[in-house]
Amino acid sequence: MLSRKPLIPYIVWMAIFVVIPMIIIIYFAFTDKNGAFTLDNLQVIPKYGPVILSSLKIALISTAICLVLAYPFAMIMSNMKVSTQRMMNMIIMLPMWMNFILRIVAWVVILQPNGILDNLLGILGFGRNTLYHTESAIIIGVVYNYLPFMILPIYTTLSKISKPLIEASRDLGCNGFNVFRKVILPLSVPGIITGITMVFVPAASVFVISSRLGGYSLVGDVIDSYFKGAGADMNAGSMLSFILMICIVICMAVMNRFDNGEDSAIV
Repeated sequence: MLSRKPLIPYIVWMAIFVVIPMIIIIYFAFTDKNGAFTLDNLQVIPKYGPVILSSLKIALISTAICLVLAYPFAMIMSNMKVSTQRMMNMIIMLPMWMNFILRIVAWVVILQPNGILDNLLGILGFGRNTLYHTESAIIIGVVYNYLPFMILPIYTTLSKISKPLIEASRDLGCNGFNVFRKVILPLSVPGIITGITMVFVPAASVFVISSRLGGYSLVGDVIDSYFKGAGADMNAGSMLSFILMICIVICMAVMNRFDNGEDSAIV
């Protein structure tokens, strides 16, 4: 029987950085400032209903755009030479080595009035851009920041698909489209679900991007405001955080449901 001692550090890590913070959030979500149990904090849900819906809409649109961009790129990448794949991996991860705020500021410089995009459009003879402080600007920022989280899991799944399996399907008379539809796409579903989860969950709670590029607050900004400043209300902020945690759990459950057959489908 294998020893469970090697698991102890991971259990301790999860207890400190996952379980305990979740318990603290749940505690504050269902208590008032005096520590007494209450459901009054649920009032933040209808109060910020439009903000929550707007956040979810932007997250859905951004996730869909990431999927449309990432899948063909990951498919092309998985068919490259191994050395080229390693180089592409490094290029994809390169923006992630830069500070998050700096990446957002870079997009502010690009999209703001009289910014880089404005000057470029002027040189080309087009009108001024109207993206800055719009929903579209937020989507651009979210897609830019989270696209690697969609590309990498899809690429990993595609690169593990058995090449002999694809060749066998072609030998049996499948054309390129049918090979993709009946073999590659079904086997890549675990990577797609993982990518969707990794993009949608943080996109739904995004902040800074919305305020700097969109000029207005989403649910992530609201939660952030509840935890700082003179008017801080940890209880209301914890309730909103708790609602987002429920969304995360649902997404993880969906991901695990579709992820069960991954090992049997790939080499």
